[in-house]
Amino acid sequence: MTNKSLSVHRAALVAGAALLLGTLTACGSGGDSGASSAQTLSGTAAPATGGATTGSAIASVTASASAPGTTAGKTTLTVGEPSSAASKSRCHTSELRASVGRNDPGAGQENFPIVLTNTSSRTCTVHGYPGVAFLDASGKQLGPDPVRGWGTPKTVTLAPGRSAWAGMTFSNPGVSGAHAATPATLLVTPPDERDPLKVTWTGGPVPVSGNASTVRLMVFAPGTGS
Repeated sequence: MTNKSLSVHRAALVAGAALLLGTLTACGSGGDSGASSAQTLSGTAAPATGGATTGSAIASVTASASAPGTTAGKTTLTVGEPSSAASKSRCHTSELRASVGRNDPGAGQENFPIVLTNTSSRTCTVHGYPGVAFLDASGKQLGPDPVRGWGTPKTVTLAPGRSAWAGMTFSNPGVSGAHAATPATLLVTPPDERDPLKVTWTGGPVPVSGNASTVRLMVFAPGTGS
């Protein structure tokens, strides 16, 4: 049942990416505001967790222990600085391992899950978007900073050894005609953190300039995305 749910989730990502690309081509960067609006996201600085909300927004969902996967409790939203409890529960870079899962291509799109795994001995949380940057062999960034795609950030609780994933999608440069380069490394910055994690990139060429060169990121969800 879990594998079926993840397959549906990734299929929705592929379909949604194609739809979003068409919408942005028509509306440009000044389209509708809201959680689905694309926003510039630094590859090395900590990404804000509140989507389109100004400032740092922490949303915590208390779910019923007797009904895993449901939202049976209350949802609270704090705008401004993260609370002390949220800060203490957040997963720090030193407690995580980053990896890139299997590509799930479709409709001219390349779709990779960016996975963060809790390697510490405590339970911690991630909330929002990762920071991402492609680097060449000399450490120079390739292409512009990715932008945020659609999705409503939710707090994902990670017990030791558990993972969360965020989708990363871009047009295949061989199809779109964008100028491409093959990165050596992918930098991944966990939400609200400043220190990135380095992952060897084996996913082939990525678009770095020209038509359809935008890389988009999705919010974190439980699991590995595969």
